[in-house]
Amino acid sequence: MIEQLLKFFVVFIVVVDPISLIPVFAGLTQNATRAFQRKMACKSALIALAICVLFALLGAKFLEVMGISLSSFRIAGGTLLFLIALEMVFGRSSGTSTGTSSMTAKEGAPGEEHPGEESLGQEDISVFPLAFPFIAGPGSLAIILLAAGEARDRPLMFLGTLCVMSLVVAICWIAMLATPRLMNVFGPTGANVVNRLSGVVLAALAVQFIVDGIRGSFFAN
Repeated sequence: MIEQLLKFFVVFIVVVDPISLIPVFAGLTQNATRAFQRKMACKSALIALAICVLFALLGAKFLEVMGISLSSFRIAGGTLLFLIALEMVFGRSSGTSTGTSSMTAKEGAPGEEHPGEESLGQEDISVFPLAFPFIAGPGSLAIILLAAGEARDRPLMFLGTLCVMSLVVAICWIAMLATPRLMNVFGPTGANVVNRLSGVVLAALAVQFIVDGIRGSFFAN
């Protein structure tokens, strides 16, 4: 169980990618007060966690109602994660994960003038785009459905899955709160390097999901 939870933690944190939130959050709140930044960080983390828990609780039932096997969803989820990994490695937007992150960060880059720039930093960005799709995006929700489906008959495993989800969201919350300091440490270049290395790891894990799904669909018996 510990190995499964550790694997879920690695996959989930790579998909959510808290490091990528740092430049995005900095761009979206560059003209906002520190109090507003803290409010948006807390609110977006709570909303994202609520979305994740909802999918964890109802995801398996949804698959059952739709007549989708866990192996089939594992293949679909692995394919989606692989596309996200390609996006992370090559820095191109596929629209599957945080495809608008580069655009958002660019729009909020210091020194650029945009209409209504002063009001942009005070808009409520907690639900969109922070909670969804940056934290609880399609890739992370697919991972949650997979993990919850495997743990639906194991209460301790399911509880551990919820704890891992909460831990990753908490890391995102901390990253957003520490954005001003972290931007000085990492900078745009450092964030890009970490993002690409994480994409390579995610690609390998995505392929493993697909292989497991094919094995479960065609070779289970």
